[in-house]
This record gives sequence, structure tokens and C-alpha cells, in this order.
Amino acid sequence: MWGDPMNATIEVRDLKKNFRVKGKAKTVEAVRGVSLSVNEGEIFGFLGPNGAGKTTCQRMLTTLLPIDSGTAEIAGFDVQKKAGEVRKHIGYVSQLGGADLAATGRENLLLTGQLYGIKRRDLEQKIDELAKLLEIDELLDRIVRTYSGGQRRRLEIARGILHEPKILFMDEPTTGLDPQNRANLWTHIKLLKERGMTVFLTTHYLDEADELADRLAIMDYGKIVAEGTPHDLKRQISGDVIQMRLKNGETFPQDIFNGLDFLNESRVNEETAFLYVQDGAKALPVFFDMLKKRGLEAEAVSLLQPSLDDVFLKQTGRLLRDTGKEGNLK
Repeated sequence: MWGDPMNATIEVRDLKKNFRVKGKAKTVEAVRGVSLSVNEGEIFGFLGPNGAGKTTCQRMLTTLLPIDSGTAEIAGFDVQKKAGEVRKHIGYVSQLGGADLAATGRENLLLTGQLYGIKRRDLEQKIDELAKLLEIDELLDRIVRTYSGGQRRRLEIARGILHEPKILFMDEPTTGLDPQNRANLWTHIKLLKERGMTVFLTTHYLDEADELADRLAIMDYGKIVAEGTPHDLKRQISGDVIQMRLKNGETFPQDIFNGLDFLNESRVNEETAFLYVQDGAKALPVFFDMLKKRGLEAEAVSLLQPSLDDVFLKQTGRLLRDTGKEGNLK
């Protein structure tokens, strides 16, 4: 068990952060009144597009950025008043990482341990334990520059938890990794939870949040637009989802879905229609017949169960996977 789980919590109330735009007399609202609670021993996902404010929020919680207004408590300590105590109880794995690429993995871990004041004998034992847990024991004496992306991320995690923090913050932990390395890293993140650690991770990957998070908050333009378990969030959208695109890049007439009693909701995002129905198999023939009467033909049709992308679409009117770098400052 890592630390004392009684205090391994995060409490945030009305957190805000503004940035002044360089060369202009205006500010950008990066975080606009975020409130959330993270329970001990859970994996909490912070999901949203690039630029939504996720990283800015996490940097405030880890004492790396000053808080403009609002309150935050980490492991029972006020982030603004007890920053030093907060740092003792958290680990942080940034998106860019901080390992010395010219040093070996062991040298990186030894330096990290020394900075935390861990005694040399205890430190060597901890390094061996973590190296085996994260499957980098055979890499420790290699120069970090020779590591693969997945191996380097596991080393970064080892550096972040070497001092046995109660809470681990991870910023976009699998960005740039191939599917195999992503899945492997997911397994290791779950192992941390099994050992009693609270994990707070930001991500813009829908499948990552769905796979890892016990609970999650979806963030957009600096605000939380939805919060809950992945299962509960998807249950907000009942039935099936039909995705439909017309041939030749044609757009859907504005009134084409009007007056359909079996249609719970419809949204058109550029050239793709998202149709929410109770029974997709029964609804599809009706849609095809309707298109035929209008002289239209579908090029691509998919019948799917609701996803976190559908939740994001319902809350924002946009698809998360298509938002790119839109949004506020990251």
C-alpha cells in the first residue's frame, strides 16, 4: 500500500486561471471555475481536446502554476498555503518528461531519490523494486536516449513514484506511443491503482479514458461539461447511434429529420449526421427510404453504441476527436 489512503484525495472548488496575451491588452480564460473531487485509490481521467485547459489545471494542482482564484486541497493540504507539503505527497509525470537522456536509467533514478532525501541503501532497493514492477530492470544501465518511447515513459513513471507519493499526476501519458506501447503502459497504470495509489491523468484519447478511468471529467474551453463514470456518461445517450454521410460530399437538408417520432435527437457535424434512436436496426430502413425520396444516397453508414465522443458532442455540439487544437490555452 502506498502512503496513507485516508488523505489521498483531491478537492477543488471554483479553480480559475487567466493568462495575458503577449503584446495585447487582453487575457485568455484558461480555466474557468473548475470544481471536482477525486476519491482515494481511483484513477480519475481529465478528458478533453488539446487547448481545453487540462494541463493548466493540473499544473496548478501540482504547485507548478499559481492559482488566480478558487481553492484546492491535495492529500489534505491547501495547495496555495502548504505547497511544500503537497509536493511531498504527489508525483508528477509531465507530457514532455524530464529524464536526462545522456544518463542511464539508474543514474536518473538515483538522482531523483537523492533529491527526495531517500537514504542510499533504501534508494537502491526501491529502484530495483520499481524497475521490476515497470519492466525496465534490464534497461537500467543503458543510456536513456536509447530507450523506446514506451520504455522512456515507464522510466518517467518510476521517477514520479520513487518517493512513494499518495497521488500521481500524469499529463497525456501515452502521447506519441504506438498502440502496443500504449496498451502496455495502461497495464502498468492499473498496477499502480492496485497498489493503492490515486492516479489523476489528463488525456485527449477517448479509448484511454474509457479503459482506465474509474471516473472522469470532460473539459472544454476551460470548463467541465460532464462528469461521472464512463458507463454513466454513456448512459445519458440511450439506444443506438447512427452515423451517416452522403455521397459526393452533399449536405443534409435542414428539415430532413423533422417530425420523426422515433428519433430522440439528431446532430449534424459538417457532412456527417449523428442520429440517436432507440432501435438502430429498425430505424435504418426508414432513413434510407427518406433519403431516396429526397433524391439523396448515403455513402457511409455506421450503427454504434454511444461513446464518450457522443457525450462530448451532446455537451458541446462538436466531436472531441475532430477538435484538433481548438479551445483555450493549454
